[in-house]
Amino acid sequence: MDRLVKPDLEELQLCFIKGQKSSATFKLTNLMHTMSVAICLSTTKPSVFSFSHPFSIIPPLSTASFTLLLTISCDQPPLSTPLDTVIVKSSMLPTGKASQDDLRRLFSRTGPHIFKDAKIPISLVGPQVVEFLLSPNSSVSSNTSFDVTLLLPKALSFCSGCQLDSLLKYAAKNGNSYCISALIEAGADVNRRDSDGISAMSLAVKSGNLDSIQVLIESGYTIENSVDRFLHDAASTDRVDLMEILCLGYADIDLNSIDSQGRSAIHIAAIHGHVEVLQFLVSVGSDPDMLDSQGWTPLHFAVNQGHVEAVDFLLNHSNFAKYAVTKQGKTAYELAIDKGHSELYDILQLGDTLQKAAGKGDVINIKKCIAEGANVNGRDQNGWTALHRAAFKGRIEGVKVLVKHGAKLDVVDDCGYRPRRLAIEAGQKDVAMYLVAQGAKANLKSFKDKGLVSCDLDYVKNQPSHVLTTSYHAKHERA
Repeated sequence: MDRLVKPDLEELQLCFIKGQKSSATFKLTNLMHTMSVAICLSTTKPSVFSFSHPFSIIPPLSTASFTLLLTISCDQPPLSTPLDTVIVKSSMLPTGKASQDDLRRLFSRTGPHIFKDAKIPISLVGPQVVEFLLSPNSSVSSNTSFDVTLLLPKALSFCSGCQLDSLLKYAAKNGNSYCISALIEAGADVNRRDSDGISAMSLAVKSGNLDSIQVLIESGYTIENSVDRFLHDAASTDRVDLMEILCLGYADIDLNSIDSQGRSAIHIAAIHGHVEVLQFLVSVGSDPDMLDSQGWTPLHFAVNQGHVEAVDFLLNHSNFAKYAVTKQGKTAYELAIDKGHSELYDILQLGDTLQKAAGKGDVINIKKCIAEGANVNGRDQNGWTALHRAAFKGRIEGVKVLVKHGAKLDVVDDCGYRPRRLAIEAGQKDVAMYLVAQGAKANLKSFKDKGLVSCDLDYVKNQPSHVLTTSYHAKHERA
């Protein structure tokens, strides 16, 4: 015979509760038909786990219950791997009677009379154990090394459905993808929301952990566009990678969903000046001209915060935001003035005003725009500077003012034309000659001229104006 008693379980589960001396009960059955058996119970870590009555006697073929105690009350479960164990030793007791001292002496001696009947692993279980395992750096805080992959499934077995759902949110908040998978496998509801509409996915998005988000997507999380504001969260934290995985995972995600203030994700990105996020959102179909509940476009927010790169991007990708007026009656340009963002004046309004003044030869307004901060070499949507426009229109006085204030003579537009060449094409001989006199290159070929003979100054002098006015003139005629 290799053992005298048999335990009723293979593993002892002890539900841990913070600050309490928890306990767990198991049973031993005497396998002997005619003889009583003496029992000695101990643990591998007696400072943590113990028995109030470590010695006892079980009559023949009888069963007795025993209670394991968590000796200490603590705020953290005393976890370790390999697991702590209960050691069951036994010995035949022909008399069927013995005092505690007699039993202590009996088991203090080694020899063939002592049977090592069982080693029962001790598993600490329950929601508080799981929560501890989910917490960041839990093994560091407990000063003990343990294997979460071994302990977590055991601890989860003692949790109810509601507890699993709550723990899933905790795991998502901490960005723990392995634990998220384990909780879902144990029965946690991936689509459960609390009374505020918060779900495991919303917490995972805020944590920024891509693996956690992917697990939730693959586990069947269903997005609700009326509630979920995942793109808003990603926009506020400058996480294009988060947006990509969400858009790939949910073809039906609403790119223009709004929050309680009527703001879309692109508004949020503009507030923070996250240019890469703006670029991504526009590329997948977000509307850069959306108005929030106060009539603010993303451009208004970018201007209000002084985000120059964001402003520049939005100006190039919106249709009317530059001229939109908020419910407070403010254009983006007026917001820039209110906030003192002088570096934005040119691209928001002064550049346009300067271009118009240059086209009209309005010297007074040209000087005024430059004095207020307009970039004398700023370009319009076709790459024209104010000098291009004044030269094309033959506004010699305007050309002189612009050159005096630093206008570049040989800058090329999007078609490869310099101001001098535009003056030639439009038959503006006086302007062309003035620009050459100021240092403009008279014989350099533009991008359009490569391989061709360029117009020189003698040609300009000897041709009547109407001969030099080409289709380019008609194509680019502007007010």
